[in-house]
Amino acid sequence: MVDVREATPNGAAAALLPERLRALLARADDGVWVTTVDGRIVFWNRGAETVLGYSEDDVCGRSCGEVVTGRDEQGRPVCGPCCDAARLTRGAGTSFGVPTHAKDGRDVWLEVMTFQIDGDAPLVIHVFQDATRTKQLLRELREHVGDGTDGDARLTRREREILRLMAGGLGTAATAARLRVSRATIRNHVQNIFGKLGVHTRLEAVTHATRHHLV
Repeated sequence: MVDVREATPNGAAAALLPERLRALLARADDGVWVTTVDGRIVFWNRGAETVLGYSEDDVCGRSCGEVVTGRDEQGRPVCGPCCDAARLTRGAGTSFGVPTHAKDGRDVWLEVMTFQIDGDAPLVIHVFQDATRTKQLLRELREHVGDGTDGDARLTRREREILRLMAGGLGTAATAARLRVSRATIRNHVQNIFGKLGVHTRLEAVTHATRHHLV
């Protein structure tokens, strides 16, 4: 079995990906990154560099969570042993949205499709597109075609408190510990906040809260 830790960044793809597949992914217009099932990046194409600004040398050998993000919009792991992709059968795929940041600090929203391939070292292929403009358009449409009520005003005192902690970078576990409630309670409040603000992720909620001076 090939050990990715022994592969150099430039040689990682050649060592782990079949040549024809590597060539196909390299010339794809969409962004592509490939990881081992434990989330270690072994391939990164030019499309990925165009969207996120990182070169293959910047990312190969690092964990997916360090470069892209550790979680999707539902808070589930994107890469690694606990993610859905790691349990896929050959040829199966799953799709999800990922809020992340480009190398220059820009907020970016990715729509990702994953596939697992078998071999001496099983790999997970992530194919993605930049959906940032689409997400922004949908937010603006919701604002223009909404019912005219102030969704922010419907937030309870507890929801506003959780939103402030969210903006401060606290996750579910830390927020639950701070407020001395269960994680399930925090998750329920977060989903209520999403619904009232018309957003789908923590990043969107914090961005909305900042724009509307809620935090």
